[in-house]
Amino acid sequence: MNMNMKMKFWTTVIVVVVMLFGFGASVKCGNNGKCKKKAVIFNFGDSNSDTGGFSIGFGIIFGPPSGRTFFHRPTGRLCDGRVMIDFLCENVKIAHLSPYIQSLGSNFTHGVNFAVSGASTKPERQPFNLDVQIRQFQLFRARSLDLISQGYKDLVKEEEFKKALYIIDIGQNDLASSFTFNNLTYAQVVDNIPSFITVIQTSVRILYEQGGKNFWIHNTGPLGCLPQLLSILGQNFRGDMDKYGCIQTLNNVAKVFNKQLYALTQKLRSEIKDTTIVYVDMYSIKYGVITNPSIYGFESPLMACCGYGGPPHNYVRGRACGVAGYNMCEDVSKFISWDGVHYSEAANALFVSKILSTNYSTPPLDFHHFCN
Repeated sequence: MNMNMKMKFWTTVIVVVVMLFGFGASVKCGNNGKCKKKAVIFNFGDSNSDTGGFSIGFGIIFGPPSGRTFFHRPTGRLCDGRVMIDFLCENVKIAHLSPYIQSLGSNFTHGVNFAVSGASTKPERQPFNLDVQIRQFQLFRARSLDLISQGYKDLVKEEEFKKALYIIDIGQNDLASSFTFNNLTYAQVVDNIPSFITVIQTSVRILYEQGGKNFWIHNTGPLGCLPQLLSILGQNFRGDMDKYGCIQTLNNVAKVFNKQLYALTQKLRSEIKDTTIVYVDMYSIKYGVITNPSIYGFESPLMACCGYGGPPHNYVRGRACGVAGYNMCEDVSKFISWDGVHYSEAANALFVSKILSTNYSTPPLDFHHFCN
């Protein structure tokens, strides 16, 4: 075994140990208290980071078995436990972000979660899409400063809005729905991608105009490996599978989106000199785990833990995890996919460990930079 192979082997071992033990109960600030100051996070996105916005906004209860792993009750997250934004918050010693529209029990001391499941960049002005989330932020900021001027406490102050971290994780629904609902061709979807990127660009600029200077932008994952899309579209792409069983066309669309998103971050970095803009390659993180599941203790990487129909994907369109008749895997910690669309807590924990390594970030900036 040469030196490079040894380094890769021990890196893998360390990641697995972190996943199994470091994230077993809670991901706290693990670097001897590197967070010296108050961290504030504003998050924008879809179900990958929704902590209850959809459930509250539409009055839909996500019953058991969601939430079973960590919270031991449903919380509005489309997951058996925590999603990535929860782990990131724990890492900088702040409470999980409350959904913006949560009327009871909210804590907005350290920021807000504007993400809502199903959100996309286009069409604009649809309920909870990215431009709506940005306008909600503008209202939140104005109202917070007004209340502070009246003597209210435990709110984000004006200077903290400037030092806050603004996370954007969106685009998956724009791409997936183009195939599943709009029946577009690969070429048609690719033609639409610049319009998705433009909305993200506009959003960043608005947040900058509102005082935001720190941005953390996730690209989109390998769509062609999602059990949902494999189940729905697999017959249409039977000759288009890679050696791992993922649909290449869908993954290629994600790569085109990600390439343009990366170019956008470079452009913004050069045009807005006094900002920090970090691009995180979630595609490589997720695809790397899905295509090497046994290394991380996972099995059946293209099958949902909770769903319908059993192997190979345990997903049936129109029937959701939690609805009467669903089936459950024996050990969710061994599954990457929770319900065919969303990832399990175990997978999310591993993804975050890789995010925190800075190996997938451009520039490779430590996440604790935003609370120092």
